Amino acid sequence: MLRAVIFDFDGVITDSEILHYRAFKTVLARYGVDMSQKDYYTTYLGLNDVDCYKLLIEQGMLNAQPNLIRNMLDQKKVIFEELARTEGKIIEGVRDFLQMLGGNAIPMAICSGALSSEIEMILDQARLRHFFEVIVSAEHVRKGKPDPQGFELTLKRLNERRTDRIEPGRCVVIEDSHWGIEAALAAKMPAVAITNTYDAQQLSKADKVIAHLTDLTIDNLHALCK
Repeated sequence: MLRAVIFDFDGVITDSEILHYRAFKTVLARYGVDMSQKDYYTTYLGLNDVDCYKLLIEQGMLNAQPNLIRNMLDQKKVIFEELARTEGKIIEGVRDFLQMLGGNAIPMAICSGALSSEIEMILDQARLRHFFEVIVSAEHVRKGKPDPQGFELTLKRLNERRTDRIEPGRCVVIEDSHWGIEAALAAKMPAVAITNTYDAQQLSKADKVIAHLTDLTIDNLHALCK
């Protein structure tokens, strides 16, 4: 029986993956790095900002300097938030799906590699913040996806709010990337993949693959938790 749902944010709740790419591309160009959209989606999209810059340093594309990552994080945050304010939008069907879960008294949370400020801003603009009991973002974990740490922490915080403990197998994760699916399965949580960002073949490890949240019923979710 379903007891909770944890959502990824970018690519699941909001159509912002392309905005993150544009913000990264702008910042990297200031340091002489040209990142193609294909490379971003293939290699970097599933990483949080810190891990993305660390990987670029390891690959020799960025020269490691004191405060380099901190400065780049600050620049990217400013650019992304401006883009999100002017171009950010909630994915079609999300509001109805959240209302459906709320009507069935299912606790909801977010586990994302985005920053808290980015998540809160977009949710507040869309008037969706009240749906989520817990938000775990990049600042709250040492290791990003595909490590399960984020999902484990999210469920821990959900359980801190109740006396009847939710088991991982009763908590469905909804993700749009293979990194997120791997993290959910490593946390022993049923995983639903939505093809907003990658095609079904790339998300085949998920327990269920859907094209739209409206394809997912409460009965589907309960069945994943048997």
